[in-house]
Amino acid sequence: MFKDAVILAGGFGTRLSHVVSDVPKPMAPVYGKPFLCYLLDRLIDAGIRRIILATGYKHECIESYFGSAYRLAEILYSHEDTPLFTGGAIRQAAERVTGDDFVVLNGDTLFDIDLDRLYTFHTGHQAHLSIALREVPDTSRYGAVSCTDRKITAFHEKTESGGAGLINGGIYAINHAWLMSLDLPTRFSFEKELMQPMAGDSQFYGLAFNDYFIDIGVPEDYYRAQEEFRQVFPPDEFLFLDRDGILNRHLPGDYVRNWSMWEWLPDVLDVMPVLAKRYKRIFIVTNQQGVGKGLMTEADLEDVHRHMLADIEAAGGRIDKVYTCTDLESSHSPNRKPEPGMALQAQRDFPEVAFHRSVMVGDSQSDALFARNSRMRFLESIKSLRFQR
Repeated sequence: MFKDAVILAGGFGTRLSHVVSDVPKPMAPVYGKPFLCYLLDRLIDAGIRRIILATGYKHECIESYFGSAYRLAEILYSHEDTPLFTGGAIRQAAERVTGDDFVVLNGDTLFDIDLDRLYTFHTGHQAHLSIALREVPDTSRYGAVSCTDRKITAFHEKTESGGAGLINGGIYAINHAWLMSLDLPTRFSFEKELMQPMAGDSQFYGLAFNDYFIDIGVPEDYYRAQEEFRQVFPPDEFLFLDRDGILNRHLPGDYVRNWSMWEWLPDVLDVMPVLAKRYKRIFIVTNQQGVGKGLMTEADLEDVHRHMLADIEAAGGRIDKVYTCTDLESSHSPNRKPEPGMALQAQRDFPEVAFHRSVMVGDSQSDALFARNSRMRFLESIKSLRFQR
């Protein structure tokens, strides 16, 4: 998977300026939050933990909103004092890239592709550049891309009679060593001065996706996004919670073996009634190998959970079911996180549960992988639910 992502967030947004004039285009509000949040959410959900924002116009607005972290991702900035255009912005941001290959997105375009699939395609072809392509009924607004056996042979300029075809979807997988080896000017267009003249003679490949695509760079599509995002990004309906470190204080090197060892984390009981109203179903999914190690019994664990549920109910909250895996880590049990077994159990017990409408809250890499294996979003604390779609 890509280790680093670059988002081009430095454009002036001239065509959108009379609609949204007080913030840079990627920060334009869509369905209740900045457009840039949706791009970051998609990258983080795909497992990317290092994101470089290439900023320019009104960069302070972006930096003050996101700071140095968003959800699980580290946020870095590559600021341009004068416009470097797309090529200069990518080349400058690439100075901060640490992986062999990285992905670049436009800050005003959402193309909801499978980034794992793009990465596999890109590295499998040992490509210098791989582009996520989109088939559209009319290429006149975007320009078209020609391919032979997925190798890009030409880029065509916008024409009034475009017709159906493949367009550049604005997501690039780039080999870092190749890019840094090129003798490039400080300011240049990545599309016109690098991609177009090098097409056909370089290791440029294109992979077509049919996923949701929108460019909010023009007012009509910005307004369209306000309506469509209600369907494309509906609020999460199902909540999965880890236990130790999320609800109660984690005991390093030990387990909550009885109720006297339990300590609620601050504000958790206060937020439980709010979550009960927001989510259709709430589950706890917890690894408890202390039972497997013989440090406590199943009855001990059930007693702890009986008290836990009583406190939550008394506070006005609700848990629909608690799922536990008491198997040892060495057992490689399909029910032990990061495997998705407990999520699948919940779906069997409650068939209405849809993982694409679910969020997992946990405090460990195992929880994050559980969420990814179950195809649900991941957040690192209950407080992070303020970012929820």
